[in-house]
Amino acid sequence: MKISIIIPILNEAETISNLVSHIIRYCNAKDNIKEIIIVDGGSDDGSRDVVNTIIENETIAIRLIISKKGRAKQLNAGGNVAKGDILYFLHADSFPPQGFDTDILKEVKKGNNAGCFRMKFDSNHWWLRFLGWLTQFRSKRCRGGDQSQFITTSLFEQIDGYDESFIVYEDNDLVDRLFAINQFVIIPKHVITSARRYEEIGIWRLQYHFLNIHMRRWMGASSEDLYRYYKEKVVS
Repeated sequence: MKISIIIPILNEAETISNLVSHIIRYCNAKDNIKEIIIVDGGSDDGSRDVVNTIIENETIAIRLIISKKGRAKQLNAGGNVAKGDILYFLHADSFPPQGFDTDILKEVKKGNNAGCFRMKFDSNHWWLRFLGWLTQFRSKRCRGGDQSQFITTSLFEQIDGYDESFIVYEDNDLVDRLFAINQFVIIPKHVITSARRYEEIGIWRLQYHFLNIHMRRWMGASSEDLYRYYKEKVVS
């Protein structure tokens, strides 16, 4: 079995090179990695040039594909062309732990066909440390795309991938469906995720809006309603 790593990007010229180097350095065996697929959703900061330079200089198989903007669309675009037996979806500012490839393969061999890692932010703020602490619990309420998600290619196809109607909450929607069929495990190692969004927007403001989005979804809000709220309150 081999892993296809899929990374959606949008204006990540400053981070993508570090992430690819980290992936190569922290995997236990390059042979476990079938490819790294970087899916660009319309960057205008030179991200594509950076990726092409990486491709020229690395021996591991790396592909750049172009997709419509939207994380769910980009993740599906990568998943649809991946050649690996396992898909590992990774945000551009999330760095997996040492031996992540071996950990994922071990879980799949045990029959766990989907799951994620625990997560820590690269911040000492007590609230962000608390959010990271919560990720140890096996609850779908404690999940998020920043924890990185793996899933066998066959299961991904079986559940029709990410729901592209979601502009936000797409990771949680996928987790909800996986929990519903009892196909999710949490690997007890930590992905280190950037706290840059919290630092840019404000910890309490962003957390309030994220909680609001979750509550609205639990109460039946549509994907369009969630995006409308996110666009008005978070990215306005």
